[in-house]
Amino acid sequence: MALNLYELNTVTILVRMLLAILIGGLLGVERGYQHRTAGLRTYILVCLGSAIIMMTNQYVFVSMGVSDPTRMGAQVVSGIGFLGAGTILVTDRNRVKGLTTAAGLWAAASIGLAVGIGFYEGAIIGGVAILLTMTALRPLKRYIQGHSSKLDCFIIADSLTSFNGFLKYCSDTRVKIIDLNLESNHGIELDKAHGVVYYVSVDLNNFIKQAEFIDAVKHLKGINYFEEITDE
Repeated sequence: MALNLYELNTVTILVRMLLAILIGGLLGVERGYQHRTAGLRTYILVCLGSAIIMMTNQYVFVSMGVSDPTRMGAQVVSGIGFLGAGTILVTDRNRVKGLTTAAGLWAAASIGLAVGIGFYEGAIIGGVAILLTMTALRPLKRYIQGHSSKLDCFIIADSLTSFNGFLKYCSDTRVKIIDLNLESNHGIELDKAHGVVYYVSVDLNNFIKQAEFIDAVKHLKGINYFEEITDE
């Protein structure tokens, strides 16, 4: 008698768990290479736990004839957000990190749910697609960011006069200020001096290259610190 991998039995439980460990592990290895907070074990546990929950839901539905076969899975989809939020960090330089890792954890949970219900084709294809998105598309992301005319900046100037020098440089190079926020007494200590913190969004309008603009601003008189605000 041929084994039916879509029915819930001891063999299929083992197969689904191993598949969840495999796919979750592959996703976790990629994050581990990027030195992210959530790596191999976290991704495996998320994927494996989601699979177990989905199999439990299927078991309750089949053996007892009660419960919605998708109810517990829906709770995983919403609940994984709390874990993902814990991987998102905003550094003292206002750099956002962990968005991709958080999205990856949510995607790993969806893979686990697919494996747990026996949707093997969707889990395998989805796992490959997620892995390719996190690896193969990284150079494209860097290319897009590097060639974008929009730039969000984090600037610390030693005085308002120094910042006016930055504004004059933008005017001279025809760089448009889209948004500007001043935050005094920010409490950030620098190696050189304290300063006044500015968050600035600019549009280079293709009049100047992004790398050239960043380098020029860093060397302006009175600019103690400059960094592009990006997500990683």
